[in-house]
Amino acid sequence: MGLFDIPARAPGECIINIGSGEITDLYPFLIEVAVDTSRLEFTEAVLKFETRRDVDGTWIIHDDPRIRPWAPILIEAAFGDTTEEVMRGYIRQIDVEFPEEPGSATVTVTVQDDSLLLDRLHRTDTWGEEGARVSDADILGRMLFEVNRSLANGVSDGQSDLILEQDETDASFLKKRAEANGYEYYFREGELYFGPRRLALAPQDPIMVYAGPSTNALSFSVKDDGHQPDGARFDIAAEEGEENAGEDLRPDLPLLGPEAASSVEQVDDRFVWRIQREGDTTEDSARARAQAKVNDASFKVKATGAVDGARYGHVMLVGKPVYVDGVGDRHAGTWYVDVVNHRFDLSGYRQEFEISRNAYGDNVPPGIGPNAGPLGGL
Repeated sequence: MGLFDIPARAPGECIINIGSGEITDLYPFLIEVAVDTSRLEFTEAVLKFETRRDVDGTWIIHDDPRIRPWAPILIEAAFGDTTEEVMRGYIRQIDVEFPEEPGSATVTVTVQDDSLLLDRLHRTDTWGEEGARVSDADILGRMLFEVNRSLANGVSDGQSDLILEQDETDASFLKKRAEANGYEYYFREGELYFGPRRLALAPQDPIMVYAGPSTNALSFSVKDDGHQPDGARFDIAAEEGEENAGEDLRPDLPLLGPEAASSVEQVDDRFVWRIQREGDTTEDSARARAQAKVNDASFKVKATGAVDGARYGHVMLVGKPVYVDGVGDRHAGTWYVDVVNHRFDLSGYRQEFEISRNAYGDNVPPGIGPNAGPLGGL
């Protein structure tokens, strides 16, 4: 194949495939694409088109046979001759608006990831029984088998020895089980991740702030919340006639920098929550929920911002670490990506992010950042 056999894509260009092919002919009518991703929610996208009536009376967008509920859809970002997936799923809803001005008709297409398959059947069931209790992994395996989906590598078993009642859709039940374990849950490339933060993964390419020609950040803001506890006191049920015992819980996640983000480094008191068991939850389940709250509270340093997608050159992924450089010794280093909202419109490709950290200190390795390269120190 020759150099010019395939046209080059503009950096940060949005590619949309519906059904078996790309909707190239509909791109001139596409106004914007917004995709919201989170490590604690399922992914949703909104595609907004302007539409026109053809000479035969049909409308270009909503009369197109490809634009139908439950049509499979894949949204990617192109960076030259490479593409990276932003999301995949199904068309969930189509809204058509005919305002007073005839030339202002629009079609809004709402898309949901593969979790939509788990949100159809309202299941009334009991998982496990005495002598045959189940784990979260057992439940997930059956749910995903029924919709022909699989678990991602690295998924955890969750809690075991369970007997659980379900009276809701699988998607709603899954969200509750993730909260009970303190887990992340999201679909990526058709696979479900259900497990703890994966802080040991290799960090993504850096967010560069005030880095001269290497700058890719459009904005960056840090919030360091000192009013979050460093631990918790967890009540344990005692024998009849005795007072409840207590157990001290501390964060059990690795640090993303050389110094822990402590709330009490300037004072001598112990700043902890007191967490009590709720209802008839088992001790193991209550402890797991309490530990998750303690771990969440340890991520005291949070940041929001945006990068130019073309300059960043990648799709930033939730549930993975990312380097940040150019913001000083205290806040530069490894962060964890909680939320990324992708925006494609006439102004380009913008990625708005929320990230967090449980530590201070610059641990970006040499060779990464604005001073990388043979002339970096000059």
